[in-house]
Amino acid sequence: MLMGVAQLSATTDKTANLAEATDLVARAAAAGARLVVLPEYTMSYEPGAASLLDAAETLGGPFAGAIARAAHEHGIAVVVGMTERPADGAARPANAVIAVNQGGELVGVYRKVHLYDAFGDRESDRLTAHRPEALVLELGGLHVGVMTCYDLRFPEMARFLVDAGADVLAVPAAWAAGPGKVDHWVTLARARAIENTAYVLASGQTGPHCTGHSMVVDPMGEVLASAGEEPGVVVAEVVAERISAVRERNPSLVNRRFEVRPL
Repeated sequence: MLMGVAQLSATTDKTANLAEATDLVARAAAAGARLVVLPEYTMSYEPGAASLLDAAETLGGPFAGAIARAAHEHGIAVVVGMTERPADGAARPANAVIAVNQGGELVGVYRKVHLYDAFGDRESDRLTAHRPEALVLELGGLHVGVMTCYDLRFPEMARFLVDAGADVLAVPAAWAAGPGKVDHWVTLARARAIENTAYVLASGQTGPHCTGHSMVVDPMGEVLASAGEEPGVVVAEVVAERISAVRERNPSLVNRRFEVRPL
């Protein structure tokens, strides 16, 4: 089936972000995709903000509701990042990724495990980290595991999802720009595909603060489609038989001698 990755440059203007996000959902569906992955922080993005609480919404809020309606209208599953307001009144929200099926139903939420305390940033000052919980979605016989941005630097996270049944990895991101960062993004996405013999759907925000270069990578590490640096959407074919063939030729998952479990 066709799956897509979309990218945009979100700001603190939630209305504009939502309009662009729903347009990308429509464009992905028009291209024949049955699933589209949009970036981390699609709902609202302010690099280096002191607090993210004011922009946060609940899973029943306007952003998630509008995404669900777009998914239903266009008959496409959507994975997209938002900032989730804590139900307990805590000061720090969650960096959340919601999954909505083709009927517009919220079918899962992943809350970021590895917060971006690197390259001079401290996401943990603004967000609450969550314990690993595998979000794996079934779609037409394929199983899509969800993680977020900085999680990509931790091979255990991808393997945790593969152990839970994933053969496609969805990675919404706001991959910060900087020297060498595009190379890190592409290299790590390809590495997670190769070592897990899985497809990777990596969706990143575009500039000026982020790298863009959203891509679909096949289980041998080949980049099947890339969106470059500008906002837009690309799609590629994701084939269950391709996964099986690669895993038969390269049975590294069967040959492993270590297991992964949360700390």
